[in-house]
Amino acid sequence: LDTWLNPAAGRTHVDIMVPATALDQVKAELQNVSATFRVMIADVEAAIKDENPALSESELEELEGRKGHRMTFQNYHRVSDIHGYLDYLAQTFPDLVSVQTIGSSIEGRPLKMIKITGAKAGPKPAFYIDGGIHAREWISPASVSYIIQELVENREKYAFADSIDFYIVPVVNPDGYEYTHNGMRLWRKNRKDAQKGRCAGTDLNRNFGYKWGGAGSSRDPCQEIYAGSGPFSEPETQAIRNFVSSLGTRVRGYVTFHSYGQYILYPWGYDKKVPPDYTDLDRIGKMAAKKMREVGGASYTVGNSASLLYAASGGADDWAKGGPRVKYTYTIELRDRGRFGFLLPANYIVPTGKEAFAAIQTISEEIAATG
Repeated sequence: LDTWLNPAAGRTHVDIMVPATALDQVKAELQNVSATFRVMIADVEAAIKDENPALSESELEELEGRKGHRMTFQNYHRVSDIHGYLDYLAQTFPDLVSVQTIGSSIEGRPLKMIKITGAKAGPKPAFYIDGGIHAREWISPASVSYIIQELVENREKYAFADSIDFYIVPVVNPDGYEYTHNGMRLWRKNRKDAQKGRCAGTDLNRNFGYKWGGAGSSRDPCQEIYAGSGPFSEPETQAIRNFVSSLGTRVRGYVTFHSYGQYILYPWGYDKKVPPDYTDLDRIGKMAAKKMREVGGASYTVGNSASLLYAASGGADDWAKGGPRVKYTYTIELRDRGRFGFLLPANYIVPTGKEAFAAIQTISEEIAATG
């Protein structure tokens, strides 16, 4: 079985994907223990085929000729399109945007970061945002790309953007993400030791070096939550650590986007504990959830990640809070709550992107107000 979503506080169900060959056995076992169950996706293969109506090469070329890039928010795009969009923005808005490569993946793909500069003079607080740590969570890079669009192409709408420098990595795990397009759609980890089949890869969100290797992670390479051979053993997590650390105490916000479940989570993840300033994190998180519901319609639950969901050591958010001590640190689990799970159809990109941006706007306004 493949566990998609574990039980959480106040929730008494778990989402699992069952191979067709095991379906009768699993149903029988559940019935034997009087467990109720409901089929959410009857045919995962069909859902994968329906999820992302692909544009033809000629359509992509026409789009690029007309707009200067291939990016849309009606489809899930490959890494080359996402990176191409960043380059387009840097060329089109050179006074506002710059793009740099902060490292390379295990297979040598660039980890591209876009900097969106605040217009106000002098040193400004920094806000780091990323997506795509887990390869199969396609809505994450799509939503982060939507955030980038709003901060650059619709910038005049947002006064807070003048007071902050944004540093955004839309695809932290480009190898895994590409593999979900041309190999196994539901792959989660990076692609270290790709020849090892299901035992390949490291869960990058268990590889950060704060309370590494504890509860909610595994030392078994064949597990989905394999934490790697040591803290920051992977080039992808090393690149994030080195870049964020280079910004020093300027970093006031750190948000990493995942799916699914509709949660706004704050540290700690390694244990059912909270940082001393958790009341601030909870207050701003609830403000963000309210704004997200207003713009997109979905409800997001706010809370400490280990208490609300489950313990998960070695996560990016714990490192950001415990290492460089970033004030406003969150993991945001985007849509949905299980109807589609990881296979959220492309027509949900825009409403989910609006929700993601609403969260960033709420946190940014707090950072801009408090410095």
